[in-house]
Amino acid sequence: MPLSPDRKKQYRSLGHNLNPVVTVAGNGLSDTVIEELNRALDDHELIKVKLVIADRDLRKQVIAEMAKKCRAEIVQEIGKVALIFREAKKPNLKLSNVR
Repeated sequence: MPLSPDRKKQYRSLGHNLNPVVTVAGNGLSDTVIEELNRALDDHELIKVKLVIADRDLRKQVIAEMAKKCRAEIVQEIGKVALIFREAKKPNLKLSNVR
């Protein structure tokens, strides 16, 4: 379900203070990176991901593929950092960045 503009604005303000949880290197999305992204999204719901990829077009493709494979929404892309969100089935109030 796509995020509303108001919800995206709220998540962008929350994401401003977050540090990247996962770093994706130039070799792309391996199975272990996808597992780590899924774990982080289950725990925190809203995460920052740093991409160490120089080519802008390739970086955009990797971000789109990452969101598709993790069933997450892209909230914001700035440079080499992406902010993504996926609502947890059983949110943990102590770990969640949005609750």
